[in-house]
Amino acid sequence: MNDILLIALFAAVGAGLAGLLGWPAVRMLRRRSVALSLFAVAVVTVLAMVSGTASVAQAMFLSDHDLGVVLTVLGMGAVVSLLTAALLGRQVVAGSRALTLAARTVGSDAGFTAPDRPFGSELADLSAELAATNERLAESRRRERTLEASRRELIAWISHDLRTPLAGLRAMAEALEDGVAEDPDRYHRSIRTEVDRLSGMVDDLFELSRLQAGAFTLTPSRVSVHDLLDEALAGAHPLATRHGVRLVGGPVAPVPVEVDGREIGRALGNLLVNAIRATPADGEVAVSARREQDHVVLAVTDGCGGIPEPDLHRVFETGWRGAPARTPLPGSAPLPGDSGAGLGLAIVRGIAEAHAGRAAVRNVAGGCCFEITLPAPQPS
Repeated sequence: MNDILLIALFAAVGAGLAGLLGWPAVRMLRRRSVALSLFAVAVVTVLAMVSGTASVAQAMFLSDHDLGVVLTVLGMGAVVSLLTAALLGRQVVAGSRALTLAARTVGSDAGFTAPDRPFGSELADLSAELAATNERLAESRRRERTLEASRRELIAWISHDLRTPLAGLRAMAEALEDGVAEDPDRYHRSIRTEVDRLSGMVDDLFELSRLQAGAFTLTPSRVSVHDLLDEALAGAHPLATRHGVRLVGGPVAPVPVEVDGREIGRALGNLLVNAIRATPADGEVAVSARREQDHVVLAVTDGCGGIPEPDLHRVFETGWRGAPARTPLPGSAPLPGDSGAGLGLAIVRGIAEAHAGRAAVRNVAGGCCFEITLPAPQPS
């Protein structure tokens, strides 16, 4: 046992000296190539093995022949170890360089394409993360392009919608100034109608800007779903009567919701106005509410005949109206809650999301069903 401890001591001293001499070199190379660092580690390991073995051999007073045999075996092992380390280092460096070149394509139009060569687990994980990052960047670019397109579309439509009423207001004002208006009262009523329309457009733009800027504040309180739907129906009843559309109250789940009643009422009003406008005379618009697990769904169903499937995902985009920009005829009364600028449904979505909910639309038999999904309050 003492001989073994002595041999272990000589081996530790020899290997330790080699390790102490090689450690500074390893630290100096830690910022250099991975291949060089791996090779340096292999060299230090081989030197430690050779030094430890040589120290033990000298302590055992081996013959020159036996010592030569031991050193020859160690030399062959060292050569194989160093060659293996060099090849491994080259493989790691080649993979790293290939991944570096591929990483330059992250975020480009062509997209990230991982190299075909096999990687170690770490580089494979890095490649997968780069691919995921590229996908997130691509999705962000798609959202940005969609948002920019909707903004350009909105500006074009609003500019179009402003041109005609402003021109009409100018013509009527000039006629009143020159005293050539045959019926001044009618001109005054028309001016008031156009001003109301423009005011509604400005109000919708301001509301939408608050929603998109995160400056929208809510005053939530526990209210009954029955009350929300009753108030929305009462507000839309005159408009429905004018257009010959029947308002029908469907089944309503007896559940409360924790919402800002005024804002949810506005969202329901926007949905009802759109439904009434899209439903032909003698048609029907139905409202209902149901409980789905931890949510309450408020639904407005119209008789518009349906929306083309390719357009369903665009219904709640800012400024989208499903048709080329339409300017109301001068003097025609604006619909309550609708500026005609294509902002009503975007405001509905913003209000729903501000309540941690969502807005959706789907085609049903004969029309569309717009839904506002809100979180149900937790039992106290």
